[in-house]
Amino acid sequence: MFLSVFDLFKIGIGPSSSHTVGPMVAARRFLQSLRDVDLPPEVRLRCSLHGSLAFTGKGHGTDRAVILGLAGETPQDIDPDAVETILARMAAEKGVLLPDGRRLAFDPAQDVIFDFGPALKGHANGMVFWAEAAGARIAAETYFSIGGGFVQTAAEREADSHSTAGHPANVPHPFANAAEMLAMGQASGLSIAAMKRANERSIHGDALDAKLDHVWGVMNGCMERGLSQQGILPGGLKVKRRAADVLTRLKAEQGGNFIQPHRVMDFLSVYAMAVNEENAAGGKVVTAPTNGAAGVIPAVIRYYRDHCIGADPAGVRTFLLAAAAIGGIIKHNASISGAEVGCQGEVGSASAMAAAGLCAALGGSNEQVENAAEIALEHHLGMTCDPVGGLVQVPCIERNAFGAVKAVTAASLALRGDGTHLVHLDTCVETMRQTGLDMSERYKETSQGGLAVNVVAC
Repeated sequence: MFLSVFDLFKIGIGPSSSHTVGPMVAARRFLQSLRDVDLPPEVRLRCSLHGSLAFTGKGHGTDRAVILGLAGETPQDIDPDAVETILARMAAEKGVLLPDGRRLAFDPAQDVIFDFGPALKGHANGMVFWAEAAGARIAAETYFSIGGGFVQTAAEREADSHSTAGHPANVPHPFANAAEMLAMGQASGLSIAAMKRANERSIHGDALDAKLDHVWGVMNGCMERGLSQQGILPGGLKVKRRAADVLTRLKAEQGGNFIQPHRVMDFLSVYAMAVNEENAAGGKVVTAPTNGAAGVIPAVIRYYRDHCIGADPAGVRTFLLAAAAIGGIIKHNASISGAEVGCQGEVGSASAMAAAGLCAALGGSNEQVENAAEIALEHHLGMTCDPVGGLVQVPCIERNAFGAVKAVTAASLALRGDGTHLVHLDTCVETMRQTGLDMSERYKETSQGGLAVNVVAC
């Protein structure tokens, strides 16, 4: 099994990797699939959203993402400041241009349909695109947005429910679970990050470090924007941005005589909140491994860089590589989709990845890194996904702060031990998978239970 660090850390826009990034990718993919289809005149393009994409699609901007994808935009290249202009143009033109120049009718107000019936078989995040003429479907495809911006067709989902990337498994160290990862580390004498580096270099070559630095640069840039912005987040909940104000107060305390020792945790929290406030505003963000959990890993990297002794750029790369190794194991054997397993799969996975990354960057052994990931994930088991108003704001923004704090605590506990522990990461991942299967659909990103129904949204 091989899942690249750049598959897990993808650049896109907020507020959701599964509800925004994935549908945009699917829409553009369907558009490209029509290039070889012989279409009659007067063809209309339509899309239906199912399951969690229907129930929380408005709050997550899924309809907007579909329209942007049909406009030919990609999550990694789109300018967030241009979104409203593109949407207005699509609404006015009421049409879609295929790559070969043919034009299809498409009315954004009528042709993106929210279907609140049963979810499609295959995944909670399903969508169907089709071209029709005279009431008959000429071409159609079903897609599933399976978390973290990953997209599969129904056929791909049926063939391999864990297929996530096009890379072959013929890398030097193709571990599929934590036990294999530790065994390969013992046999090779390499660290987890070093094995992951060897795997990545077999595909990306000498460009690897520059690509890793770029990912961190985008993460940090998102954080810096979040730390400088004020105002009310969009969506109707009237949630106020807090990160900039909190940072200002923290800086004002610098050098004072009455600074509490837990103040460093306030920095960690505000770093995470800044990213997720920016995500909630539709800004440029890196899936880590999802948008809803995008603040945890950047916050812990920033904590490492600014607050840990001996931190350096090489340590940031080690962090990302080790984190991606853990993220690949979780995604391959369970899920990172809130619609599939709840928030344990999003913030829980991000916290496990961040704990492993920090432990590795601080010189932890392979066993300590695996232990750190397990501790962080274990203490997110059972966490529901119940966004108020279908928006990635409450409780998501603060939840990233807590995920970051848990990650640092987990890494510290692991580093204080010798790597031996009772519950292993593979057991914890399997427990998360089973818990997700048992969890009511009301608590898996449908906003039909939990805080979503007990908090007055407006």
